[in-house]
Amino acid sequence: MPGLRAPSDYKEEPSRHPALVINSKEPFNAEPRRADLVSSYVTPVEFFYKRNHGPIPIVQDLHKYSVLFTGLKGSSKELFMKDIWKLPKYTVAATLQCAGNRRTAMSKTRKVKGVGWDVAAIGNAVWGGAKLADVLELVGIPKCSHVTSNGGKHVEFVSIDKCKEENGGPYKASIPLSQATNPEADVLLAYEMNGETLNRDHGYPLRVIVPGVIGARSVKWLDSINIIAEECQGFFMQRDYKMFPPSVDWDNIDWSTRRPQMDFPVQCAICSLDDKSVAKPGKITIKGYAVSGGGRGIERVDVSIDGGKTWVEAIKSQKAGNPYIPDGENSDKWSWVLFEAEGDIHGSTEIVAKAVDTAANVQPENVEVIWNLRGILNTSWHRVQVRMGHSNL
Repeated sequence: MPGLRAPSDYKEEPSRHPALVINSKEPFNAEPRRADLVSSYVTPVEFFYKRNHGPIPIVQDLHKYSVLFTGLKGSSKELFMKDIWKLPKYTVAATLQCAGNRRTAMSKTRKVKGVGWDVAAIGNAVWGGAKLADVLELVGIPKCSHVTSNGGKHVEFVSIDKCKEENGGPYKASIPLSQATNPEADVLLAYEMNGETLNRDHGYPLRVIVPGVIGARSVKWLDSINIIAEECQGFFMQRDYKMFPPSVDWDNIDWSTRRPQMDFPVQCAICSLDDKSVAKPGKITIKGYAVSGGGRGIERVDVSIDGGKTWVEAIKSQKAGNPYIPDGENSDKWSWVLFEAEGDIHGSTEIVAKAVDTAANVQPENVEVIWNLRGILNTSWHRVQVRMGHSNL
């Protein structure tokens, strides 16, 4: 593509914050330390998890960069950044979460395949850009459409990057047309993150943000957008990011029996402590995040300091009206909440957190019942072992 180049190796990678926990160097996959993750409601760009499948693309000439739209009635159309900048700009606070978040804990039950994420393959940012519904209307597809006149029912996003899983081809994924054309779904073609131009790791110059849905559908470094009759047939839609029962292994898997995962379930994690934490007898503070997909908010977070025998309700906070979002615009519908609770401990113990969303969905108690061979969507109660000692936390 003129203006955008996908390197074939890792010699031109961007710089990253040295405090990130690196899970894979090539391609680069990293997450912040737990405590850094919940240091602020809006995750700083440098501490936002990095999830990649190949070398990071490079913009050579922003003025020549464009996105090609195919599958329209009539000929294809090409939009340049100047065309997208002319559309109304929206800012949406939304939490993105890798479907493999907390995979490491799931792998302790049985071996799983994938990047070994802790609890921080997640972040909350304020995204700025044009609503996809406005962009599609610009190329001839009315808002709130379920099907186009030539049978299009899905919107496919194709990146410029090169992925080994696609045999060197680009990353791609799709969402239903009804979601893409619905202004209330807040799907963006984003060019800003936390009030600044996107950086290379996060999709510069243009990416999709699909709030409430696993991060795998928020495609970065857009090359083309295709209106298609069936959902995307790419690797990451058809042979990855699907939820299988514990009985399925690599010998009996049939990818066609499961739908691609979209919304993420209710989730929470403790970030102020880990299994290496040493505490003194007395008061302990427990901090973390909770979030649910599909626009469902968090009703409450329950915390236990005795392994789940007794519970207290945590105090939760969600910073509405943050400085990146103008008053009156959508602020926190798609965002996490941060929670905090206190308790008195008198010996080594297991601290547990579980969240309930506004639809009364509850996290499963044990990871064993949701184990799956790809290690995705570990939303079991989050447990941290704390031992007594003479050190401070």
